[in-house]
Amino acid sequence: MNMTQDLGYLDPPWEQKLSFILPRSLHQLRQGRFPVIATIWTAIYYFIGASLHTSPPFVITVIMASNVRHPSAEPAEPQSNLPGFGRFKIELSAVLTIKIILELSVIFGYPNALQDELRNATDAALMMIMSMEERGQIDPTDISPLLTALTEMGRHGTARQVEGWFEQYVSIDEGRRAEVLKYQMSPELAEKMVSFISELKETCHTLYDKIQPIPYIKEKMYSVDKVFIEVGIEYCDRQGSWKTLSSYHGIFSIAKGSSRIQIIEGDPGYGKSTLALQLVYDWCNDSSDSPFCKPDIMIFLNLRQLGGTTSIVDAIEQFLLPRDSLLKRRDVEELINNRNLNILVVLDAYDEYPDQHIEDSFVRHMLEEKILRHIDVLLTTRSSCIPPACGSRTGRIRLTGFDEGAREQYVRKAVTGDDEEELQKILEQFNTNPILRDICQAPLFSVMYAHVAHKEEKFHNVRSVTGFFEYMIDCFHSHAQNKVFGDERKQLQTYADDHCKLDKVAFESLTGATQQLLWDKKVLTTKFGADFYGLYVDIGILVEEEVINRNRGATRAQSIQYRTNVRFYHKLFCEWYAAHHLARSVTSFWAWFYDFCEHVNPYDLQFVYRFACGISSAAAKQVIKLVKRKQDGDKFAVLCSLEQEENTEDVLSIVRYLVSRDVHISEKDTRLLQRTTVQLLELASQKEVPIKCLNLDRSFETVDKKLTHIALKSGVVVRPIVYLQLLIVRMETTDVTEQELINILGFAGQCVNLMELRIDGCTLPLAINAESIPNQVISRKMKVFYSRYGYKMRLEAGQWEMDDVDVIRKLCLDGLTLSRDDSVLLQQSTLRLLENSSQHNVPVKCLNLDRSFETVDRKLTHIALKSGLVVRPIEHLQLLIVRMETTDVTKQELINILGFAGQCVNLMELRIDGCTLPLAINAESIPDQVISRKMKVFYSRYGYKMRLEAGQWVIPISCLTLDRCIDKFDVTTSSMVLRSGRSLPCALSVVTLEVTTPGNMSEDRLLQVLAFVKKFKDIEAVLFISCVLPLSIPTEHIDDSLITRNVKVSCCPDNKIQFNLRSGKLESKTELSGVVTITIHDTVASQASKVMQLMVASANNIPISEVWLNRSFSSVDPDSLSLVLGSGLCLPRLSSLQSLEIWTEPGREVTVDEWTGIMNYVKQCQLLKKLHMRFCLLPWLDNNPTDHGHTTVQWYPGFESSTYEIHSGRWQSFISKQVLTREAYDKLVTRFRERFRNSNWQKQRRAKSE
Repeated sequence: MNMTQDLGYLDPPWEQKLSFILPRSLHQLRQGRFPVIATIWTAIYYFIGASLHTSPPFVITVIMASNVRHPSAEPAEPQSNLPGFGRFKIELSAVLTIKIILELSVIFGYPNALQDELRNATDAALMMIMSMEERGQIDPTDISPLLTALTEMGRHGTARQVEGWFEQYVSIDEGRRAEVLKYQMSPELAEKMVSFISELKETCHTLYDKIQPIPYIKEKMYSVDKVFIEVGIEYCDRQGSWKTLSSYHGIFSIAKGSSRIQIIEGDPGYGKSTLALQLVYDWCNDSSDSPFCKPDIMIFLNLRQLGGTTSIVDAIEQFLLPRDSLLKRRDVEELINNRNLNILVVLDAYDEYPDQHIEDSFVRHMLEEKILRHIDVLLTTRSSCIPPACGSRTGRIRLTGFDEGAREQYVRKAVTGDDEEELQKILEQFNTNPILRDICQAPLFSVMYAHVAHKEEKFHNVRSVTGFFEYMIDCFHSHAQNKVFGDERKQLQTYADDHCKLDKVAFESLTGATQQLLWDKKVLTTKFGADFYGLYVDIGILVEEEVINRNRGATRAQSIQYRTNVRFYHKLFCEWYAAHHLARSVTSFWAWFYDFCEHVNPYDLQFVYRFACGISSAAAKQVIKLVKRKQDGDKFAVLCSLEQEENTEDVLSIVRYLVSRDVHISEKDTRLLQRTTVQLLELASQKEVPIKCLNLDRSFETVDKKLTHIALKSGVVVRPIVYLQLLIVRMETTDVTEQELINILGFAGQCVNLMELRIDGCTLPLAINAESIPNQVISRKMKVFYSRYGYKMRLEAGQWEMDDVDVIRKLCLDGLTLSRDDSVLLQQSTLRLLENSSQHNVPVKCLNLDRSFETVDRKLTHIALKSGLVVRPIEHLQLLIVRMETTDVTKQELINILGFAGQCVNLMELRIDGCTLPLAINAESIPDQVISRKMKVFYSRYGYKMRLEAGQWVIPISCLTLDRCIDKFDVTTSSMVLRSGRSLPCALSVVTLEVTTPGNMSEDRLLQVLAFVKKFKDIEAVLFISCVLPLSIPTEHIDDSLITRNVKVSCCPDNKIQFNLRSGKLESKTELSGVVTITIHDTVASQASKVMQLMVASANNIPISEVWLNRSFSSVDPDSLSLVLGSGLCLPRLSSLQSLEIWTEPGREVTVDEWTGIMNYVKQCQLLKKLHMRFCLLPWLDNNPTDHGHTTVQWYPGFESSTYEIHSGRWQSFISKQVLTREAYDKLVTRFRERFRNSNWQKQRRAKSE
């Protein structure tokens, strides 16, 4: 067993350690009294050297065995059959005479001491070999230093002899030596790598060297480099934007080492597989101008073949290695896992991969970087089938198809050659037929057309994709029928017309749980019949592939069996035949099709739907009907309708409806949807249908220099639309140059009916050269708007002017920023906006100078920015933020900033951040405007606030909460005494004071709090929580400083109740509506808020429809005639209250005194119409008239359906109107107590009575 193949190459430290230790030990033994032992160790050392490419355990075994030899034993002779480098060293020792040794030691520059040792050594040859090996002058991969030295000595014969031994025993040529050194692999593995690469290239040659542009013309086969033309290529940058890539050579260079996985996506027929084969060609042929010649190994796998394949090694064995390969599975595994090799795996056609939905597939694991993380991966797939989960280092490449230049290049290269007349004839068809031009943006269709059209005049009149493909299929069959006659020709025509079985197989392969686009030849031959199958293979619609069918567990010789797989020439052909099955099934099985459409995205099978609509008008009606129900289905329905060449009026009616609304082309739309929309617009324009609006929503990329089209980010182009009325170009944040703006205007001028252009989302130049504005734009008096800032262009001057003040208001309300990272153009636009805000008296909420601040002019006339622009005082600015980069600001610089702030006459707050400010400045240097306006100045870095009268920073206390801790106020010292006995200092920099004191606060206590609060110089708000404030206090006792400082006094966290210090009255910021409920579950703060809202409403004679006390009622205060709540708060009389409902705790028995108090409260509420008492027992009324005015009093004990009311001083039934007798009342008491016997109230009653 070869251990190196299991363990990898031997770790170099083994050899280094042995080479370092043994030579010195041997020398010491030779110089001592043990020359025999030295000889034994010498032999062992040689054997170790010869065995360095075996496993370490074997080396250790040899050493251990040598340690048990008898001292008198004779040293074993070196074995002549020692492998590799050990055998070479034995042969070398035979020619190293003492003279040669001494000459070599001089040339190698050995120390004199070592030269003396060599001169006197008993075995100088062995010692010299050890010395050379220790110094790297010979090793298993290179002996060139020794050969050079022997040549310099003039010993040419010895040099040739030594070189021969090295070649004979080590067997490494120059190329193999470089590989061994570079990849740190054994010579044996290096040789296998060469074989592996050779076999890969042989297999790949058969793939790229048999390209058939037209499948049925088998005699015309090309190498991929003969027909390959670069299509449009784009890559997705880190910001998610698509950028143009000049060549496929840059696919991996754009990643700059960050993306080891690249996904190449594109629509059907856009050349993904052809590009993949071109990469393989570059590698196989060492194309020096291509970076794809650089990988050491390139592995090309077609994913449609890999259904059920569980590893990449299995795939290589099955599809890439030839039948007679001598490489073993473990050889391939060792090469694939070698991290020193540069390996590129090309996975073609992921959209046809049968196992794409299997989470445990090796392809999924490679894309998620769970295995083989050192390997580069390039995967091709349709845009509608991007792998769901990829690793963090995945890049995106997109093919955008043929443009006119690429199409012409291909026709000239692969079809017409130097025949210019024929070339122009073909190109003219592309240019004059817009539908054909759109179809042939796909390279596959363009190639087919180029090879057939110049011979087939009928092909020139194609008006749909279905017509295009139908004629192509006819050409396939005609080519075969032209070779036979009579009955045989009729039979071929029958096969061409009747292909139902093929249709069904194609449809099931596309719509099954997993796509299965590869079949066994025997299965299809049995299903279709040999003649039918043979025809479709002969004309090239079906293609055969021979692959290995390897059985698990069998030996290599037993397991190699070949089978023939069959596929369609291209997936589009599969979709063509699947569409025939769909077209038949739609009309016959409507319910089935309805369910099918609900579960299938039409964009995943777009050509199946489109072909079906073109094949059958009956099917088209059903398909279009259901497609319209999908998202963006209207546009796709138009695409399907266009396949019906005869139903133009139906198509036009749909088009008219769609273009009567705003037509959007969004960046998020698929390329297919974008192309569909463009085709819709072109059709409307051709039919002279007015198009209301086209909105390019972040999909705009650029305008062609010749103004012939707009290029979208997707690569789709929009040509001038004659009947377009409004064009909106919304870009992502970017700077548009003057020339780019002129080009946009130029394109707008090409749309001859366009009357309005709106540009948004970007930064436009503030002015352009008026002479550069196209004449069509000026003569048509087109309206051009810069929507971002509400500007309209004055065309005759090329300048923007204000058009919409509301836009300025909105922008200024959100706040503006001048950042260091902003372009000069963006800063200029922001400054212009600030000027316009001042001209139109628009408030600017905030201006943030984000690291753009440079200095303030000495005269305080402006702020200079780092860009060189200046900011002048802004009249209506409210907040200025100056965020600097880390620096020390001097006192004078800070004073200058304050001076500029003072020039902004409405500025109330200044924030400075990101720098180091002086801890204090001279208060007299602070501008008067800043002080008089009581401007807030903050040092945000440390949370400081400036006390302007002192010029010092203080640390503001944003909120001080006094939670039930106030004891009293000391009038003599004007201080607040806490329950702990300590006094609260009044010099604190408190911004907000929260006072929590449950209960009703008296006027005196409120005035005491306000008298203390006025001493807080930075106070802005006082918030009372869980207490009820008095309705009013005398204004003469309110300090004027609180009013001038605009201190807010509110009574709940949401500021619904505020105390107006100017009027001295409580005010509510919200109106009462409906029932006001105060429940036992409300917090004290919530109850206080509701009570005060009721008080304010009553004081202002606002009707209160109903108050419901849900188990929150406690008692009645006889002095104030207020209802006392369970929280301790009091609900005073409410003169505007109309209805009061009191739900007591279940089982409560109201005493006579409590009932009298309630009735007295009722009398104080002049407008009260109803009083409802529930779930309680009220006292007996014995003809005792109660003065309750016009109030209806009802009582519901809480059981049965009995409700009572007071009539003539007695309780009577609300329903029967019968008077409640004493006997009946006593029974009611008994039933009440039994009903609520388990209530807390009744339990307490029983406990007291006991």
